[in-house]
Amino acid sequence: MQRVLAELMAARGMMPLLMKARNGGQWSEAEREELLGHLRRMAHLSPYLVALMMPGSIFLLPAYAWWLDRRRQQR
Repeated sequence: MQRVLAELMAARGMMPLLMKARNGGQWSEAEREELLGHLRRMAHLSPYLVALMMPGSIFLLPAYAWWLDRRRQQR
């Protein structure tokens, strides 16, 4: 659990970096490397946590619960 929290806290700096391109700025080479590092760290987290961080994911919670419950029944 602490690993997940540490990864999520490390990803806090990712949002301003992503918004830089959205606001018309250009990423430097160092910023691109930092962004790739953030994405790689997030890819190592559980896919469920990454999916829950996406906008609108609160509406997918019933589908996640159904899918997880279905997986448990097959075992």
